[in-house]
Parts: sequence; structure tokens; C-alpha cells
Amino acid sequence: MNEIIFLVEEAQEGGYTAKALSESIFTEADTLEKLKKMIRDAVVCHFEKDKLPKIIRLHFVKEELLPL
Repeated sequence: MNEIIFLVEEAQEGGYTAKALSESIFTEADTLEKLKKMIRDAVVCHFEKDKLPKIIRLHFVKEELLPL
């Protein structure tokens, strides 16, 4: 696997969540810096050493409501 993609969103209760699109990996943290570390740790734990993806891509989604 060359790449793994995570969907990153702000959590309603504060902080951030990240969910891998192609694997069963989910993590959360209070700050973006901590989230990036948690994502790296989760990927390393999930894959065997010879199967680690070369790239971790973060896709940030921000929901915004526009009043009419």
C-alpha cells in the first residue's frame, strides 16, 4: 500500500477525529498536532512493518452552516 487517507473532522465536543477511508482505523485528540501523532501511532500499530503505507494523507472536512 502506497498511501492511506484519513477523513479529519472537528468533534462536536471539541478536539478532532480521524477515520481511515480504506482501513478500520479511528483516533481522536484535543489538538491537530496531537491528532497527527495519534494517526501515525495508529497506522504503525495497524500494519505490519513491511506493509506500512509510504504516505498518510489527511483530508480535512469542515462543516459550516449558512443562515438564510
